[in-house]
Amino acid sequence: MPSTSRTPVPPAGAGAVLNVIRATGRPTRAELAEATGLSRSTLSERLDALMASDLVREAGAVPSNGGRPRTTVELNPAGGVLLVADVGSTRTRLALMDLAATSLGESSETFAVADGPSAVLEAVTAAFRELLESAGRSEEELRGIALGLPAPVSFATGMPVHPPLMPGWHEFPVRDWMADRYGVPAVVDNDVNLMAFGEQKTWFDDDAHLLFVKVGAGIGCGISANGRILRGADGAAGDVGHMRVTGHDDVRCNCGNQGCLEAVAGGTAIAARLAEAGRDAAGSADIVRLVHAADPLANRLVREGGRCVGEVLARCVSLFNPGAIVIGGPLMQAPQPLLAGVREATIGRSPPLATRHLRVVPSRLGERAGVVGAGLLLCEHVFAPAAIDRALERRTGRRSRPR
Repeated sequence: MPSTSRTPVPPAGAGAVLNVIRATGRPTRAELAEATGLSRSTLSERLDALMASDLVREAGAVPSNGGRPRTTVELNPAGGVLLVADVGSTRTRLALMDLAATSLGESSETFAVADGPSAVLEAVTAAFRELLESAGRSEEELRGIALGLPAPVSFATGMPVHPPLMPGWHEFPVRDWMADRYGVPAVVDNDVNLMAFGEQKTWFDDDAHLLFVKVGAGIGCGISANGRILRGADGAAGDVGHMRVTGHDDVRCNCGNQGCLEAVAGGTAIAARLAEAGRDAAGSADIVRLVHAADPLANRLVREGGRCVGEVLARCVSLFNPGAIVIGGPLMQAPQPLLAGVREATIGRSPPLATRHLRVVPSRLGERAGVVGAGLLLCEHVFAPAAIDRALERRTGRRSRPR
């Protein structure tokens, strides 16, 4: 006869209590007790620990149906700070945030990733220090670090894997380097994954399936499904920049293959064709300048590049059926020809059913997409129930006993 016994469910720890608070906003203690199943005494113990760590604070009282007003609690955004950086091939955007991922200060710095990980990470820490000093905050208040890199990243290890044009970065322990430097949890991901996460959480919450495409020197894609980043088995999901474009087998890519989207429609490739035609163009910024100056060749090449991006995205639409495709990156500062080309090919080459409700739109966050996504993802990591419980155990030096 099969056993009907069930494994006992352990009582909710302080981390689970905190996540109920974050999800509900300002619950009362009675509402928390109902949501967590904890006794009043155990719940008070959990809340006391969270308040002692400045993670939770009282948020005032709400009227009751008789008797004393009921006290509410909320996440304390001022209970620490987060540092995040969106590292680009030549430019890095950094931000200091509170525990609600609200920006307290941002900066933009010029770092070349080709200089290698040690030089870039030292420059990032120097910029972080300036952000802290400008805001009057200290490293002692730091709760976590997040970095986005313009490279394939193994999220499980926090290491870039065979990144093109980034000498010395292959399997460099970026996450551990940052965690050891600051003594706090660190998260490292592909930059476009963070951009997808930021856009989906802030502007496209109604779209359960979203693709974010970054078009700059290279081309990458982040996939958000039901509020989660899809990274694939090894972190390589969304690497559309190395999908083949029809009719361009004569174009060699840095990855060693022929006809890759990035080698055909990326900013570096378009700038090279403009330079060959006598234009002053070395990168994405020059392409944008020429488009705004109504240069006919620049406009034509950007639109053709958009069509190539759309051809590849049409395959993604058939496979993933997103509700929104968000286009961002440096070349979206020249949005008209790029977006027109993307829409033309994406809609024209996709099955009608898959495009009935599809929106192809520019990024709402613009240059801030990476740091916004990094802050939001870092909050999920730092506030994971097990992470909070471990942090409180280290603080108190003991494990709270279940009741």
